[in-house]
Amino acid sequence: MSVRVRFAPSPTGRLHLGNARTAVVNWLFTRHAGGAFMLRIDDTDRERSRDEFTAAIKTDLAWLGIDWDEEAQQSVRLDQYADALDTLKAAGRAYACYETAEELDYKRKRQLARGKPPIYDRAALALSGDERKMFEAEGRKPHWRFKLDSGTVTWTDVVRGDVHYEADHLSDPVLVREDGVPLYTLTSVVDDIAFKMTHIIRGEDHVTNTVPQIQLFLALGGAVPAFAHLPLMVDADGKGLSKRLGSLSLEALRDDGLEPMAINSLLGRMGSSDAIEAAHDLKTLAAHFDLPAMGRASPRFDPIELDHLNARLLHGLSFAEAEPRLAALGLANTDEPFWLAVRGNLKRLRDAAAWWTVCRAPVAPTIEDAAFTAAAAGLLPPEPWGPETWRAWTKEVGAATGRKGRELFHPLRLALTGRGDGPELAALLPLIGRDRAAARLAGQTA
Repeated sequence: MSVRVRFAPSPTGRLHLGNARTAVVNWLFTRHAGGAFMLRIDDTDRERSRDEFTAAIKTDLAWLGIDWDEEAQQSVRLDQYADALDTLKAAGRAYACYETAEELDYKRKRQLARGKPPIYDRAALALSGDERKMFEAEGRKPHWRFKLDSGTVTWTDVVRGDVHYEADHLSDPVLVREDGVPLYTLTSVVDDIAFKMTHIIRGEDHVTNTVPQIQLFLALGGAVPAFAHLPLMVDADGKGLSKRLGSLSLEALRDDGLEPMAINSLLGRMGSSDAIEAAHDLKTLAAHFDLPAMGRASPRFDPIELDHLNARLLHGLSFAEAEPRLAALGLANTDEPFWLAVRGNLKRLRDAAAWWTVCRAPVAPTIEDAAFTAAAAGLLPPEPWGPETWRAWTKEVGAATGRKGRELFHPLRLALTGRGDGPELAALLPLIGRDRAAARLAGQTA
């Protein structure tokens, strides 16, 4: 059977690292298996769903390099959900309930006060026809619940292993609200059957949804797919990421200058027994992907680790790959020697702009000892300069002034670049050129 998976975001906001991880893992799993990946937009909640968020989700996925073979949108499939509800009604598995939200909340509080679990009491099943007519005469519209069969629901989870849940410990889930809007429990199963999904890979916050959904698959005559529930990400301190989701949206990370493959490399490996390494492309990442290697422990998101992955990717970027992106940053006249000189010091690609300025534009030098830098300027060799010029020049300056080590090199770096650290000056000096070097050593902005 060919593998078929789906990523099913609700267009109620921007994608963040948590749901991006679900997308990446699903994509890597199916591409590794040579299967099909569907993007399903779960937009039945028309009050909160926005077309601009649908567009933003697609933009974010495309930025990561995640493509899809098929696309579905739940808001245009309402007839299919209504048909499924009719099937469940006819089988006696869906029943109408008339309690208001306030009445249900009161019931839950009474149960908790008595030390009982807040499980729906199925009072609606005992309603007579006259009672239903009375509620409807009051203007009440029913919501529809799915009647769970008693007993143990079991499945072998690809991540969690063997899972057992007692259906009697759960409330019959609501399938359709009183306003007629079908809910995730129903719509997801109907679509997974219709589109022949073989694997459902999602967060472990959906584990309890799996119990009624397995029964729904069977009640609707569908094949039960394999399930894999990923543990939810936490921060470096072991706390949930919910309070930081704004800063961890893909939009914010993109604006921060992060490389998409740094994010993919992290999300595709975190929580697994495989080492997290900077993968140059998604094809490489997919080739070595192993879903069963995902562990049960909550993976910790450390922004420092993401920064390190980002830097390693930049350090390995060829000039051919970097050139159009440097041009997009407005950096003209870049060449391979410049890129090779600076890439090893970049944390973000935009950091190259500062070194372009050092090599191509006026810089105000920092002079610690004017007499020393003036003496060094007088010893500058004639051009052309190459990678060996720095060593030969500083050797001569050291012999003439008696300086060595930091006392020799640091004042020269400050004068030539205006900064106390950065790329090797053996590579930078030929890019700066003799005229700029001489002027800066003399304390002039050049």
